[in-house]
Order: sequence, then structure tokens, then C-alpha cells
Amino acid sequence: MKKITGPLVVVIILVVLAAVMIVPSYNKLVNLDEDVDQAYAQVETQLQRRMDVIPNLVSTVKGYASHEKEVLENIANARSKMAGAQGPEEQAAADSELSSALSRLLVVVENYPDLKANQNFQQLMDELAGTENRIAVARKDYNDVVSVYNRKVKRFPGKMIASIFGFDEKEYFKADEGAKQPPTVDFGDDTK
Repeated sequence: MKKITGPLVVVIILVVLAAVMIVPSYNKLVNLDEDVDQAYAQVETQLQRRMDVIPNLVSTVKGYASHEKEVLENIANARSKMAGAQGPEEQAAADSELSSALSRLLVVVENYPDLKANQNFQQLMDELAGTENRIAVARKDYNDVVSVYNRKVKRFPGKMIASIFGFDEKEYFKADEGAKQPPTVDFGDDTK
């Protein structure tokens, strides 16, 4: 049997130490990356849920407010943009446009008391409100997970491991710049 020499022992110790440092950091990054993907999937699921409710809501309103064609078209266009949006930034912008179109629809609804009293409409509005809450929670959860992931990617030794294995920072789900301004509501008051 051959005797292990001093330099070989040092190399073996360095390899073992490197493995002890790298493997847990790498595994943590993989787990966090999966957490981010899972949280983003929840955001997309809730956005899709809202997308599924909107056509029924629009159809119900259409029966009562057929002359509000522009509002209904704006919702359809915003919904199409939302369906084609890729990534958190595009989805946030499309989501803001869709939310704005929906708020204009709610202003229109105020002019139709029979519609507001319609049980189907009320059920759809309740479902939409619940979905909006779920979307807000899913976005917050996503951003929380992205925050944990990004800190791991930016801090030592995670930064070294991340750069070696190609882990990049993730994008937060941010509100569109226009979302900072409250929507303009015009009730058509021409008495001035």
C-alpha cells in the first residue's frame, strides 16, 4: 500500500472543504429557484382565473348596457394584452391596463340599477373581488420568495456559487408606473 504524501493530503482536504461549502449553497439556490418558479406559477394561475371570469362578467353587462361598446372593447383589448404578456414586467403593465378597464366598467354599472341587482352579476362581481385578493396575495408571496432568492444570489458565498452555476437575479412583480395615479372617474355630469 502506498503512503499518502503531504501535498496530496492538502489537496484532498481542500477538495473536501470546497465540496462542503459548494454543495449546500448550490442546493439552496436550486431550492430557492424552484420556490420562485412555483410562486410565479401561482401569480399566473390567479391572473388566469380572473381572465376566465371577465368574459362572463362582460356578457352579463352587455345584456344591460349594449350601448357601452367602448368600455367593453377596452376590456377585451386589455384582456388580450394580458393573455399575451410574458414575464412579471409585461404582466404587471397588462394587469394595470386590465384593472383600469374593469374600473371603468364598474362606473358604467352604476348607471344600471337592474344590473347591479342581478344575482348572476353579483356572483361574478364577488368572484372577481375574491380573485383580485388572491392575485394580490400571490404577487406578495412571489415577491417575498424573489427577495430571499436575490439575497442568496447577491451575498457571499452564494454570489460565487450563483455565478459559477449561472443563477441570475429574478425580476420582481412591480406595478406599472401608471398604477400610481388614481383612475379618472367621469360620471358624465354636464351640469357645469
